[in-house]
Amino acid sequence: MAVLVWLLIPVAGGVVAGIWSAWATRRGNAGRNVRDSVGVRGYEAFRAAMERAPADG
Repeated sequence: MAVLVWLLIPVAGGVVAGIWSAWATRRGNAGRNVRDSVGVRGYEAFRAAMERAPADG
C-alpha cells in the first residue's frame, strides 16, 4: 500500500502540471493581445535602432 502512495505523488504532480500548463497557455482576451503586439513593435524598433550605425561616427 505504501508503494501505491509513493507512486501517486508523481502522478498527481503530473496531473497538476498538466492542468497548470493548460491554464497558463490559454488564449488571452483581446486587451492582452493588443499589449503583446505593442511590445513586439517596440522590440522591433529597438532592434532596428541597434542595427544602425552610430550617428557620431
